[in-house]
Amino acid sequence: MSEAQHIRKIAIVGGGTAGWSAACLLGRIFARDNTEITLIESSAIPTVGVGEATIPPIFEFLQLLEIDPVDFVRETQSTFKLAIEFRDWLKVGHSYWHPFGNFGLTIDRRPFHHYWWKNQAEGHDESVADFCPSIALAEKNKFLFPPADGQFPGGALSYALHFDAGLVAKYLRQVSEGLGVTRLDRKVQSATLNDRGHIGELLCDDGSRVAADLYIDCSGFRGLLIEQSLNAGYEDWTNWLPCDRAVAVQSEAVLPRTPYTISTAREAGWQWRIPLQNRVGNGYVYSSAFISDADAQDRLVGSLDGKPLADPRVIGFTAGHRKKFWDGNCVSIGLSAGFLEPLESTSIHLIVTGLNRLLDYFPDRNFDPSLQAAYNRETLTEYEHIRDFLLLHYYPNQRVGEPFWDQVRHAPLPDSLATKMEMFRKNGRIISRRRELFHDLSWFFVARGMGITPESYDPLVDIPDFADVRDVMGQVGDAVGRLADAAPTHDQFLDALITPGNHRRPAFHAPSISGFGR
Repeated sequence: MSEAQHIRKIAIVGGGTAGWSAACLLGRIFARDNTEITLIESSAIPTVGVGEATIPPIFEFLQLLEIDPVDFVRETQSTFKLAIEFRDWLKVGHSYWHPFGNFGLTIDRRPFHHYWWKNQAEGHDESVADFCPSIALAEKNKFLFPPADGQFPGGALSYALHFDAGLVAKYLRQVSEGLGVTRLDRKVQSATLNDRGHIGELLCDDGSRVAADLYIDCSGFRGLLIEQSLNAGYEDWTNWLPCDRAVAVQSEAVLPRTPYTISTAREAGWQWRIPLQNRVGNGYVYSSAFISDADAQDRLVGSLDGKPLADPRVIGFTAGHRKKFWDGNCVSIGLSAGFLEPLESTSIHLIVTGLNRLLDYFPDRNFDPSLQAAYNRETLTEYEHIRDFLLLHYYPNQRVGEPFWDQVRHAPLPDSLATKMEMFRKNGRIISRRRELFHDLSWFFVARGMGITPESYDPLVDIPDFADVRDVMGQVGDAVGRLADAAPTHDQFLDALITPGNHRRPAFHAPSISGFGR
């Protein structure tokens, strides 16, 4: 390839978690190259920052950035996350877990959750916590790292992080600038287009112009480049996901700092609770058709378990995505690409996968349209997959007589979800494609939690002697119970990990990502 065809200038518009994640990754990739990377953000524009909980692949991203995870946990006020507890989603007073990591053990080449359904059909009533280390630990506010040899009762333990998104952006900025990324504090007002219909230059509020070969739009909901300049268009998914507002507020830290996120269904949406080292993040995601902004703020503040640290702020959004995530020489990352409510903590994950996909299809200055088409196709598939999984939390609800919940229960489902759930209702099976974020076990936990019981189970689980299966289940249950009893509390573990110079600090072992949703 001719040297003249290489990308030599990259401009990132917008900071926050999306912008500085892009800057840090590209800075690391081009650290030994003469490619110029510039990030433009205005200190006068606040960031949205609704994503403060993550899923296990966050550790792969930190490894890719060559960031020490213990230092990251310490500097971003992080806590650990084993699961999400869903309260009142099926009906008021009911709760269930969506954990990370494995559930039981594979028996005779069949996933354990198929044996779970047979076990239920046989009249046994063990709890899912008996066979899932993540749930067993979460229920007791316990935490520990899996051993380096990978041997763990009940299968792989996997976990993620809760963190302060503002501190994450600050941390990644420091790393990025150390890698040679240039930061310009100014506001991009508009962009010019060249004769190819690509972004030509950025016009800033101080009269300056910035030109680049490749532009990364991290400007948030407004999509300054991808929408306002390139008119990519937006696919509105409000008919499926009617929530269009979020009110957020931080509150004082409350002990114990739970190693899980809490998602509580409310009259017009749902509320999150995310514990950090120094505070608690809270928010109410709701539909403005069923509750006013003022009432939503009152409901949120009235439900806090600590004193508010600031005034609540309301964020408006439209669920959906850009019709083109990559257009010409501009790639949208984060909120500029689309928005799916953070019910399963996928906001930051979509930033990471968008950036990794950009590396997979990284262009030269010719900007081959086939690369753009592949990127857009795969990103759309990912958004649709997550959309379907979010809908699984809503439509089976039994909150009859509540207008919001009645509407989402009766809304027509996408064909992709309707087909998948018809199979599950019949025989408890979920067919997951390779590289899908949520695998069959995630679908099992949420579908089961939302009251869906299959009419039958996998006939192959009838082949092993069920007495032997019950014996294995008993051994797993005993091991998981002993583990949870012996583990330190999450607070004890966290304090030991982040205290400088602590000679008893636990050795950090990143989770087995393959265990997520398996």
